[in-house]
Amino acid sequence: MSLTRSEMILKMIVEYFIRTAEPVGSQTLIDEYNLPYSSATIRNEMSALEKMGYIEKPHTSAGRVPSSKGYEYYCKHLREKQVSDDLRYSLQSVLDSKIQSVEEVIKRSCEIISHMTNLVSVVMGPEEKAEHLASIQLIPINGNTITAIFVTDKGYVENKTFILDENIKSEEIVKCVELLNARLKGTPINDLVEKMEGLKPVLSDYIVSHDVVYQAILESLLRFAGDRLSLYGKEELFNHPEFKNDTEALMKVMHLLDNASLLRKADYQISDGEETAVNIGEVEGNPDVSLVTAKIKIGPDSENTITLVGPKRMDYDKALSALEYLSEELDKYFNDKGGNADGGK
Repeated sequence: MSLTRSEMILKMIVEYFIRTAEPVGSQTLIDEYNLPYSSATIRNEMSALEKMGYIEKPHTSAGRVPSSKGYEYYCKHLREKQVSDDLRYSLQSVLDSKIQSVEEVIKRSCEIISHMTNLVSVVMGPEEKAEHLASIQLIPINGNTITAIFVTDKGYVENKTFILDENIKSEEIVKCVELLNARLKGTPINDLVEKMEGLKPVLSDYIVSHDVVYQAILESLLRFAGDRLSLYGKEELFNHPEFKNDTEALMKVMHLLDNASLLRKADYQISDGEETAVNIGEVEGNPDVSLVTAKIKIGPDSENTITLVGPKRMDYDKALSALEYLSEELDKYFNDKGGNADGGK
């Protein structure tokens, strides 16, 4: 990587601040990186970077920290794009397991990514308007306990186990499933609840105690039709001084993680033709939080995203490199190996 002196200094400032959370001065750069320049030369370069908006001065320090613009330039032009051997080995150990469900592969991969980057992983499924119900199944577990399983045309699965009245016969359940599949198959996910409510009178013709079945299935559909996401590694936030020492900042990022609509709004900012996106300090109500997002293809017509959430001072090189590597490996796993990823479903 051939860099100008100004770019080299910006890279050092970004990486030093990411590592230490301490503002950087000219003498610190000289001592830390054994630079062959005078302090005056470094100060001049830093002054130029500040005027261009790449670094800024905190109120409480004489040193400088990267600005959002500086982080963005670093992400696009200065990062090393290196994936650690530990990360490669850990992810490959997951992908080498031949018989796993899609959900288990993504879950274990995200747990590894979160642990190795000290960031929260968020898996976001497709928007509901882009999905349609593929099937409903009611599977007996034991006695009067059954599990309802809902599957979309994008491969998303939701299930709920509930207990039926002892007087309900298995034949009635079979008729109920046939009715639901006949009337609901192909329905957009965000229209399921409304359409289900219209079926309540019809269900009474099949099941005497239909209220129990209706309420159980309706409750599952409410979950199914809501904003769906999975979080991994929330405890990693406590490794960052921005959140460990600032209760208000921690509460704000926790609110973001609990707000699916905010996450989805920030999540879908990947430009056409791009596989990743970086949202630096621009998440609504969270100027000190950044998101790094990558597309994950789990089939020819199914695309999810994985987002890493952390402080604005996050290690963008590690986060982006990890997601780029994970996206590439999952694409090969789910799309090049045929049935390997379906064995656990």
